[in-house]
Amino acid sequence: MTAENLNMYVETFEKVAIGIAHVDVEGRWIHANKQLCDFLGYTHEELLAKTFQEITFKEDIALDLYHANELYQGVQDSFSIEKRYVHKDGTPTWANLTATAVRNEAGAIEYFIAVVEDITNRKISDALLIESQAKFRDFFQKNSSVMLLINPESGKIEDANNAAANYYGYSKQQLIDMPINHINILPAESLTNNLQMAVNENSNYFLFSHRLASGEIREVEAYTSRIKSDNKVLLFSIIYDITERKQAEEKLHLAANVFTHANEGIVITSPDGTIIDVNDAFSRITGYQRDEMIGANPRILNSKLQEKEFYSSMWHDLLEKGQWDGELWNRRKNGEVYAEMLTISSIVDTQGNTQYYVALFSDVTSHKEHEQQLEYIAHYDALTGLPNRVLKSDRLRQAMIHAERRNEKIAVVYLDVDGFKQVNDRYGHSIGDQLLIALSTRMKQALREGDTLSRLGGDEFVAILIDMDDTSTALPVIQRLLDTTSQTIELDDIVVQVSASIGITFYPQHEDVDADQLIRQADQAMYSAKQSGKNRYHIFDPEHDRTIRIQHERLERIQQALDNDEFVLYYQPKVNMRTGELIGAEALIRWQHPEKGLIPPLEFLPIIENHPLSVKIGEWVINKAISQIKQWQTEGLNLLVSVNVGAKQLLQGNFVQRLQWILAQHENFNSSSLKIEVLETSALEDIDLAFNIIEECKAMGIYFALDDFGTGYSSLTYLKRLPVVTLKIDQSFVRDMLEDRDDLAILEGIIGLAKAFGREVIAEGVETHAHGQQLLLLGCELVQGYGIARPMPSEKFIAWSQKWEKTHEWVI
Repeated sequence: MTAENLNMYVETFEKVAIGIAHVDVEGRWIHANKQLCDFLGYTHEELLAKTFQEITFKEDIALDLYHANELYQGVQDSFSIEKRYVHKDGTPTWANLTATAVRNEAGAIEYFIAVVEDITNRKISDALLIESQAKFRDFFQKNSSVMLLINPESGKIEDANNAAANYYGYSKQQLIDMPINHINILPAESLTNNLQMAVNENSNYFLFSHRLASGEIREVEAYTSRIKSDNKVLLFSIIYDITERKQAEEKLHLAANVFTHANEGIVITSPDGTIIDVNDAFSRITGYQRDEMIGANPRILNSKLQEKEFYSSMWHDLLEKGQWDGELWNRRKNGEVYAEMLTISSIVDTQGNTQYYVALFSDVTSHKEHEQQLEYIAHYDALTGLPNRVLKSDRLRQAMIHAERRNEKIAVVYLDVDGFKQVNDRYGHSIGDQLLIALSTRMKQALREGDTLSRLGGDEFVAILIDMDDTSTALPVIQRLLDTTSQTIELDDIVVQVSASIGITFYPQHEDVDADQLIRQADQAMYSAKQSGKNRYHIFDPEHDRTIRIQHERLERIQQALDNDEFVLYYQPKVNMRTGELIGAEALIRWQHPEKGLIPPLEFLPIIENHPLSVKIGEWVINKAISQIKQWQTEGLNLLVSVNVGAKQLLQGNFVQRLQWILAQHENFNSSSLKIEVLETSALEDIDLAFNIIEECKAMGIYFALDDFGTGYSSLTYLKRLPVVTLKIDQSFVRDMLEDRDDLAILEGIIGLAKAFGREVIAEGVETHAHGQQLLLLGCELVQGYGIARPMPSEKFIAWSQKWEKTHEWVI
């Protein structure tokens, strides 16, 4: 090497910007340039006195020795590592060491060339970066805000924190690499533009609609910043859900629109009633402009039509319930009174303290006027202006309540105008209407203060007289009504005169009655007055009406029993005492009541006497008896069965035709098996008609018996004329004949008459063997009664007849 080259080498060695040193194989410094000495803080002499182990950070010595050993062994000729040296002041410094072995021709290492580059600042920066990244990761993952790292190039999510996973409803693994447009519902082009704006830092705030895993759409705002990670640009987004806020804003916007554009007036006041704001409808309804009302009090609208108690109640409800609604009358700016439907609500804070009152009202004046018109139409007669049926009923119920409370009486007066139809027909409806108006005026004047006169329709009126100590109090008022209605009336130069028939009933009564019943009672009494000659009154008799009602209820129940097939027939045998022969049976009706059990005929037959229902039941008996006769015949028992027919059924005019119709319902029935028993008194009501009916039935093979003979007013002429085949002696004579000589004499006479006129005779009411013996002595062989057998159900009759045939207990 020339001297010039050597000088150049030395100059380069000293002036190069990195540390360079020569180190012998023992690890001692042979030479070090100034940069290395400055880097380590030693002078050249101090450094040469050190070995590399003495100035190497303790934890890095092993790394140095490892690589030096590889140089010694020839594994490699150089190595480069990052290591720490110890500065003279004791602080560690970072360096990049490149060591190269210099060998002789024999290959042995003569020394090492060490190139030391100071990387302390870079290592500090790297450490700070690592620490910053760790802190960012911790901040990112643990933050409660929704955070995403988005790759704007791929449009995919690079990372998501736990809050994002919870919010979107996906796992973190599902979110990572998910395309952002999977949750962002913007069109793809708009989303790409927004990502690019964030990359270019043209915007860092965005409003989006995001779709959750559930499909729910939520409104969000995103704050986005650009960051670098691994030499690529990412977008760091913090997502905030603003759905509720947006909804609240929309509600506020809607509320503002409602406040401004509502047809109802709206007033907002402070807790002390000072007006804070009013809307346009308020001004339109009241006539007061907004600037006139701000700071004023709603009392400016007071019409003074409501009492102080009204407002006290209003404020009580507001303070206790937080709300009040109702109707009231207020006054417009021009002084006009109007009706309003008002609702007031208190607006409270989270502690429940009232912040505002909001009043919402609408002008209902026209509705109130219409209601009044409808109310009048609904409750008052259009012609006379009197209360109609509806209002009458209400006032009557109120009067009944007051009468009970005060222990007083009221009278219900039903008035019908006599002769009104004739006036209407003769002079026309116009005069008829004028007459009703004039009568209404006069009748109202005839009543007392507090009484009510109403028109039911046509020429019928009802008056309610109240506050009466007794029934006599009503009579002067009734007389005034009669006098008033009977006075002449001049109408369009026509003089007319009518009168009234009046029915009256009083309340309270011994039995509970309602308002409708009172009207019916008065109507019924009015009809009685009209039937009695008109221009008079009649007082309803509750006791008589009660009797009629009970009778009606009983008739209805008996009809129900017939409809429900509750009636049954019992049969009482008839026998010949001399021969022991069973000659027939009498069909006797019973009522098998579902609650009361078996009811005998005397408890219900008198109720239907002379009523059409008796005919229905009589026909039922005939029909049922024929069915039983046919049934017995199929069982080998041929028997003559007699049925009782009352006067109403016998003399109805079509008895024969009805009987023929009943017989036609039963095919192959021998009518001679049926006998009809009629009371002596029934036959004598119309003997000519009875004669014709009996003759017609006789032609059909049906014969008659005269029942209860001896109890009526028959004469020998009547007995001769009536074509009956049997006389049935009433049991009242038979029962006492053993003790009463008169009854015995009557029996002898009846039996004698029967023989004289060729009639069969049978005695009923035979209760003992002695009765039977006496009747045989008198010449009467045919009998029936408890001594033979009591009436029995049809299913027991055959068994009884068979027993009778075997014993013949009554054969004499």
